[in-house]
Amino acid sequence: MPKVTVMAPALLPLQNVLQHAETSCIKCGMCLPTCPTYRLTGNEAASPRGRIDLMQAVADGDLEAGEIFAQLDFCLGCRACESACPAGVKFGRLLEVGRATARMSQPRSGLHAWLRHVSLHTLLPSSSWLWTLASLLRLYEVSGLQKVLRASGMLQRLAPSLATLETTLPHVPAVVERRAVPEETPPHGEEQGRVAILTGCVMPELLPQVNRATVQVLTVNGYRVLAPLAQQCCGALHAHAGELELARQLARHNITVFEGIGALWVAVNSAGCGAMMKEYGHLLADDSDFALRAERFSGRVRDISEVLTAAPLRGPLNPVPMRVAYDDPCHLLHGQKIHTQPRALLRQIPELQLLEVPESDWCCGSAGIYNLGHPDTAQQLLDRKIAHIAAVQPQIIVTGNPGCILQLRQGVAQQGLAAEVRHPVEVLARAYNGDG
Repeated sequence: MPKVTVMAPALLPLQNVLQHAETSCIKCGMCLPTCPTYRLTGNEAASPRGRIDLMQAVADGDLEAGEIFAQLDFCLGCRACESACPAGVKFGRLLEVGRATARMSQPRSGLHAWLRHVSLHTLLPSSSWLWTLASLLRLYEVSGLQKVLRASGMLQRLAPSLATLETTLPHVPAVVERRAVPEETPPHGEEQGRVAILTGCVMPELLPQVNRATVQVLTVNGYRVLAPLAQQCCGALHAHAGELELARQLARHNITVFEGIGALWVAVNSAGCGAMMKEYGHLLADDSDFALRAERFSGRVRDISEVLTAAPLRGPLNPVPMRVAYDDPCHLLHGQKIHTQPRALLRQIPELQLLEVPESDWCCGSAGIYNLGHPDTAQQLLDRKIAHIAAVQPQIIVTGNPGCILQLRQGVAQQGLAAEVRHPVEVLARAYNGDG
């Protein structure tokens, strides 16, 4: 008699997504050479193909969902396997549902679990909490306490895990630098459209100059820029962590906010956020009130490089006579399939020498908050990335995602490289300002 599996309610979404045509793995192994965790470990269970097998075993009732938590959590979610897959498997969607199923079946405890909960449920959805945390970290940095604590080694002796996390803390700009961009900024010269921007959750506090450069470059090119204050986190980190319902709540909120301002496009300067917002239609496909609205909204989302290459850049662009290495953010290259547009923008800057980085399509180890949960693996990937970047001897390293910028800055500092790490729009703003 054939085995009859009675699906628990928590397993039904996983069973459904595994049966979908876009998740039908043909076991060819084309993904294996592109998967960083497989390449590091040589473990089949740490490959996309192996993880799909594990999820299928859970859906079939042969494994408990909690048993595959470790392997799904170990995945970077970089989606390089999607670029390599001849069958078009949407592994990112599978991973999100698999992680949600595993977390429901086996809740975690400990420092990392607590930090994850506070980050996803308290900090990221709230701009005021993020501002407060950034201000406290700024005080910790400038007061000298950080320097004393690191020099003493006390934290390493008392709480090694916390000490490892502390070393990943980025520089926090002063409060005056973290001012919000205006809700509306008029264009320079003839107006060619209204563009809304996602200001993001991390960007305003840790990389506010990227948002200011985004507004400047868009307005110079004739766009009226709208930055609604009511917007919230896009939900990308929540979805990647398996917190799908919280991601849906944030998506519904942002769709409602951006729908009402009459913008032609929603421009996003964060690769991970852009990839998420372009998939709101999928995320809310089963929501009768939002499915169509989400699909329409996702159709208006553009990476900032897509917006700026839709028409020729307005001049003049001043020379930036520097060696610039471009590194592909995973969710821009593999998630959004954007490769040429950022490079095309940089090539328009006079005297800029654009350098290609070996293994530019490999993850740097940031992967959202992966570097917090798996610092050793993240460091191995960062070391590999920095070695390739150092080989081309850039003066500026350019990438289009906040997590990647912060991760690469950490690697540059560790290796003592004489190179800045910037977003492409910052280099464009430098050319417009004439301070190259």
